Amino acid sequence: MYLTMLMLAGVYTFFILLLIAAGFPLIFVVGIAAVMLGIQYFASDRLILRSSGAKQISREDAPELYGMIERLAQRADMPMPKVAVIDSAAPNAFATGRNPKNALVAVTTGIQERLSPRELEAVLAHELSHVKNRDVTVITIASFFLTVASFVMQIMFFRMIFGGFGGGRNNNGGAMMMLLIGTLVVQFVAQLLIMSLSRYREYGADHSGAELTGDPGALASALEKISGAMARVPAQDLRTMTAASALAIYPTLKGHSVQSLFSTHPPIEDRIARLRQMERDMRGLPQSTPFEN
Repeated sequence: MYLTMLMLAGVYTFFILLLIAAGFPLIFVVGIAAVMLGIQYFASDRLILRSSGAKQISREDAPELYGMIERLAQRADMPMPKVAVIDSAAPNAFATGRNPKNALVAVTTGIQERLSPRELEAVLAHELSHVKNRDVTVITIASFFLTVASFVMQIMFFRMIFGGFGGGRNNNGGAMMMLLIGTLVVQFVAQLLIMSLSRYREYGADHSGAELTGDPGALASALEKISGAMARVPAQDLRTMTAASALAIYPTLKGHSVQSLFSTHPPIEDRIARLRQMERDMRGLPQSTPFEN
């Protein structure tokens, strides 16, 4: 994970030097990107609530669910997060919020119907671990210059439409072409690295959540049930969770499209194998066939 972050820093340093060399208005672009990410960062819980149709609930609305999250939060030594429910058959859950004091945990009606209390507790522990590990903050910071690169591409796109690359009087057409190619490379590599970082954070939340409950097998069993059920969920219910897919315990992306190369989640089989091995380690049982780290 740290190697990925170091590589990402190297890519972004190259991008900054490229912008400076091309004479691009760096301060202006960075300022716009900072505003955009700032709005997303501070309003993430409200944006996700609105886009997913999640309804915030109180203890009186769902005492068992609320009590389960409250006990886990106490065990993790963190404030009680807001709780929300999504009316969807897709068995899923997610957590968002810039820090433990501004966190939200949401679950679908589908996941409550399909999982046992033990399995649901394991899923909620996974989500609370994302909050405690400040994964939203980590990914937001990591995505900052990717947002800058996207904004630069938009500016250059409009420049091409309305004035070309300016190879006339200013004689900077070559620099602009280099900036265009460099920005495309930065976007592609940074996206791969950020998705890789996101997958490592998922492994981390699996591990931390399993430690919180002391029951890795429950989370492995929950992932097996969720994975098996997703194939039978109507597309309409999957679309409900699309906006929160990167935050969810199981991504809503189906099939083998090009998008799967940029998956925010590791293969479900690897996650389950790691959890089963963690369960064996806790019980002092022999290791199974090693999996790649």
